[in-house]
Amino acid sequence: MEIEFEQWANMDLRVAEIIDVEDHPNADKLYVLRVLIGEEERTIVAGIRKYYGREELIGKKIIVFANLKPAVLRGIESQGMLLAASDSNKENVVLLTVDSDIESGAKVG
Repeated sequence: MEIEFEQWANMDLRVAEIIDVEDHPNADKLYVLRVLIGEEERTIVAGIRKYYGREELIGKKIIVFANLKPAVLRGIESQGMLLAASDSNKENVVLLTVDSDIESGAKVG
């Protein structure tokens, strides 16, 4: 499906730094991430527990969809969505990250 440029322009993609990771208390495949987007701290629930250990995520700078409406996932409000790529059978999932140091909150576009 193709979208108009104006629809794409409404998406707010930002660099976020993962500052804390907890196992979701009600789901084996989910993490509850605390991320810093500029000066703002948010919670993001993400289904990446199978692919990443908690310790390897802390400090990682990822790309998040920052202006997505919050959604409650298994009882916890997620205030954004991280971006990841996967192969066709979801055997390999990788986070979209930045390849050099840039401040959290930086706009992607």
